Amino acid sequence: MGHPSLGPILGDPLSSLTVAVRGIDEEKVSHWFVEHVDGVVLPLEFQLIAGGRSNLTFRVRDAGGHQWALRRPPVSHVLPTAHDMGREHRIISALGPAGIPVATAIGLCTDEAVNQAPFYVMEFVEGHILRTAEQVVAAFAPDQRFEIGMNLAETLAALHRIDPDEVGLGDLARRDGYIERQIRRWSEQFRNGIVGGDDYDGLVERVGSELARRIPEQRGVGIVHGDYRLDNTVFNDDARVRAILDWELCTLGDPMADLGLLMVYWNDRTDEGGAVGGSATMAPGMARRQDLVERYATVSGRDVSDLPFFTAFGYWKLACIMQSVYARYLGGAGGGDTGGFEGYPQTVRRLATTAAENLAAW
Repeated sequence: MGHPSLGPILGDPLSSLTVAVRGIDEEKVSHWFVEHVDGVVLPLEFQLIAGGRSNLTFRVRDAGGHQWALRRPPVSHVLPTAHDMGREHRIISALGPAGIPVATAIGLCTDEAVNQAPFYVMEFVEGHILRTAEQVVAAFAPDQRFEIGMNLAETLAALHRIDPDEVGLGDLARRDGYIERQIRRWSEQFRNGIVGGDDYDGLVERVGSELARRIPEQRGVGIVHGDYRLDNTVFNDDARVRAILDWELCTLGDPMADLGLLMVYWNDRTDEGGAVGGSATMAPGMARRQDLVERYATVSGRDVSDLPFFTAFGYWKLACIMQSVYARYLGGAGGGDTGGFEGYPQTVRRLATTAAENLAAW
């Protein structure tokens, strides 16, 4: 399951931590690399990449200076319908040849005798992952910064233009009733994540019920990333997306859900504070939310008039996800990252409140 600021981070050397490698059987995985990855030179070095509180991503370096990224499920509290490595591998394998910027898929291991869980290996993508205004200013000239948001919107439109059947993903999921199914799924996740008796005075469930009552007609079907945001992409020096990361929540459904969630994460410079934190989008020269919406609408040709609903849905979905992650943390399963959870209840309430406000304005 994906969640805010918790997706895998590829290509950012400052975000890696050298730690005792939990989740990697170094001997068996090294043997698998020799058999399945061309040009590998032993020994291998494994580093957990910071930020993964769900699926885990490791940087793998060999003695010849080559490097790859390895993805595997959490080491505990694995949900039965989540963390499907074969599914992620299938998605990026299909989208790369179709022209969508993704890390090149290298190989998939489904034999749990190798590493206690399936894993897949992909290209390690070098580039800029932008989380703070300081990173934006350091990496891009003022006249480049506006194009970051524009290319992010254009890349999303390109993903949504892909015909799932043409790339072999037509059976990835059901096509109809996407938002209904999403509301049911995340409502259940929220209820299962209630800990310590705090149900936020029923706020999250009330907003979910109102969303379910007001679902707009689904106007199309596309490949929905499910967690599309600035820091789930790697940018080249020319302010263009080099790779979209973290396909864990990818499915088929209403493409407007991706644009709505992007609005949740994209804070304007005039905002007093974003609902989910992060300042990269507030750097001088960065595009505003409305700029992204207009570029997406122009490039995609889609009707964006229902966007406030999907933005409200994005805030609410994020509240449910964060509550579920918080419950996992309290249950002792940080998924490789055990810090920064104390403020989650306050954030869950703020997200649900913002969802209600967006829905009321629609």
